[in-house]
Amino acid sequence: MEKNILVAPLNWGLGHATRCIPIIKALQENGFTPILASDGDALAMLKKEFPYLKALELPSYEIEYAKDGADFKWKMLKSMPRMMDAILEEKKIVKQWVKEYNLTGIISDNRLGVYSKKVHSVFMTHQLNVLTGNTTWISSKLHQHIIKKYDECWVPDYEDAPNLTGKLGHLKKPLDHIKYIGPLSRLEKKEVPVKYDLMIILSGPEPQRSILEHRLRDSIDDFKGSVVFICGKMALQQSKIEIDHVTYYNFMTSEQLEQTFNESEIVLCRSGYTTVMDLAALEKKAFFIPTPGQYEQEYLAKRLKKHGLFPYSKQEDFTFEKLTEIDLYKHAILKSERIHWKNLFCLFEKK
Repeated sequence: MEKNILVAPLNWGLGHATRCIPIIKALQENGFTPILASDGDALAMLKKEFPYLKALELPSYEIEYAKDGADFKWKMLKSMPRMMDAILEEKKIVKQWVKEYNLTGIISDNRLGVYSKKVHSVFMTHQLNVLTGNTTWISSKLHQHIIKKYDECWVPDYEDAPNLTGKLGHLKKPLDHIKYIGPLSRLEKKEVPVKYDLMIILSGPEPQRSILEHRLRDSIDDFKGSVVFICGKMALQQSKIEIDHVTYYNFMTSEQLEQTFNESEIVLCRSGYTTVMDLAALEKKAFFIPTPGQYEQEYLAKRLKKHGLFPYSKQEDFTFEKLTEIDLYKHAILKSERIHWKNLFCLFEKK
């Protein structure tokens, strides 16, 4: 009998989807059949990674970013009615899917309406506290209220120090059903010759992804070494364009990304948590440009700089000259602990 597990990452950049890749692979290795569910670029990316798996579409949360980071919170508040409609809609859809696809379990990566009382449901997040400035206390309480509806909450980090998330993923009074599963990365460190002096990899929602892409393209001549520039735009076909010392790709598969990360001397990127986990797994030197107004990325960048791991700059202040600061920092290295998938997946064997 097939043991079908719905895996549903949020479509907010590609980070939520990419960190589900090792979970999807582990499910298959342990005798489960993953069914993928998301929307937009996240769903498109998972379809490319797992073309042989069933992929279902969920309603879009229609998350929009402000052009000005200072307007981030206001833009999110304006989006709330649309988000709530999507969450209510996905609850109805998931209720149907539990019967239609005979689901054994559910793993939701930050999709707030993807759970069921009929099957064991897991919520995965690195944000037990949701940072929103002076409203952090209420956004965190609301998020924790949602987390309590699930049978388990998986946090992709270490429970004890040193850890990567700090106060994002650790509560003063822990919830009973939280499991720290260790950082997740789809990438592995390889000893290969260096091909690129700099790897630029963009991610995250619009319009901030495009704003940063244009800023970096306009000043890329200030960097004199060889550059690979991955724009982070999903498409049906991959494109590759070489202009002088820069090779541009619209996107890369996980296999290509792993190779390119390993072939690159330094990395310039956002400070999203999935990227942080990948850099730590690969032991890479990097420079962060947090998405303007995204408190979580700003907190991670500041925290990792304070610990002497990675430098960062605000988007409006960045120049390629700042990359020389990287040599003053040590890179983050993960503890080499295996994730015990069989123990985690025991939840889905229970009646």
